[in-house]
Amino acid sequence: MILDFAGPVFEWRGPSPYYYVAVPDEDADAIKDIAAMVTYGWGVIPVTVEIGDTEWTTSLFPKDGTYLVPLKDKIRKAEGIDGGMVVEVRLSIGE
Repeated sequence: MILDFAGPVFEWRGPSPYYYVAVPDEDADAIKDIAAMVTYGWGVIPVTVEIGDTEWTTSLFPKDGTYLVPLKDKIRKAEGIDGGMVVEVRLSIGE
């Protein structure tokens, strides 16, 4: 499954601050339909993410009925991404 969407980058200021993009509701529903087949536990979904020229593997985290795409500092710096920006995201799941 490949999903393309745009979303704002936000910072979660927990014990380990991190930046994320939330998967839109419609795309989150599509992920939920296949989640049992692709999760490796705790509802976490392994994915390949593309933003701009950067591609990496990570895991989506379930949160409040959707999923969050984590953005490592290395990725954000490579693509010039900062909190509040809207980014175009491509997710590959189970590919």
